[in-house]
Amino acid sequence: MSKQISGKNKKTNHVSSGAKAPKPVIFLFGFLFILVGVFGVLYNPANSEAAGAAWTVSEEGLLSFPQRGEAAFTVEVTEDLYTPESADSLKLLTFESRGENVRALLRIPADSSPAGSSLSNSSGVPGIVLLPGAGISKEKEQGLAAELSKLGYATLALDQRNLGAINPEGDLELFKAGLEPLEYKMVYDALKATDVLSAQPEIDPEKLAIIGESNGGRFAIIACALEPSLRGVVGISTAGYGTGEIDPSQVKDPYVYSFYRSIDPDTYLPEIPPARFVLLHSSNDTVIPHEMALGTFSLAGEPKVMYNVSEVTHGYTASMHPYLEEELTLIFID
Repeated sequence: MSKQISGKNKKTNHVSSGAKAPKPVIFLFGFLFILVGVFGVLYNPANSEAAGAAWTVSEEGLLSFPQRGEAAFTVEVTEDLYTPESADSLKLLTFESRGENVRALLRIPADSSPAGSSLSNSSGVPGIVLLPGAGISKEKEQGLAAELSKLGYATLALDQRNLGAINPEGDLELFKAGLEPLEYKMVYDALKATDVLSAQPEIDPEKLAIIGESNGGRFAIIACALEPSLRGVVGISTAGYGTGEIDPSQVKDPYVYSFYRSIDPDTYLPEIPPARFVLLHSSNDTVIPHEMALGTFSLAGEPKVMYNVSEVTHGYTASMHPYLEEELTLIFID
């Protein structure tokens, strides 16, 4: 995502956990629930565990996976063409996840030795999984990765399936047919990335977090709720869908409701504590309305914090840097 640097002072607001927030702005999910309900459900994957299902969805819409097993990956040292002025170590990692080879860039700070970094210890440096927004590759995420490296954090930036683009209606049809929706696979990829990152010799496996921008932030929130080793999640320009505002009695098919709840980050917010929940959002966001982020924040449990900047843009901005730095310090503090 782009970084905007300006000489003008930007108005920045800090929302404490006690702030009142408007109700979430619901996209078209409410209409989808009613329209799609008439088609019925051909199959209920939530009850398929006895048949060896690789995933399940509870009646509340919570997605879950079985044990993931040991992480398997390949490592290839690669030239840093994205921030050539940096002395960081850059590696191309490839790991298998749900039948796909997921590729990711691992950036290790130039001086990650215990003597050279105040964040490192004998176990390694803190590691962060980076999930870009839709249409953003792992290479284009290296600007933020390099910025985090200067703060002493290693990052693993993924090439998400379909470059992060989603198709909820198509995924619903897969769900109804008992097939795994793409969005479920993308959540699983994030979880596998956590396993792969923790297995790297330079990383302290006790100090892991996840950051996601836009759509990547939605998957990051869900992954943090499902993976207890993650100390915190930072969502940049992201929000849930507000499906909790839908009256289930108005949905003709309860499985349709369960599916849409299962892909809504808001559903997973109660599962995140004690991990730290952080949102960074612009009050003038051009893609995801600020009101939606406020709604998601209002549903999250402690510890949580939200910072609001004012640029007319979507994604990470330079004005978010001091808040990101502060919050990562709090996430990784012992």
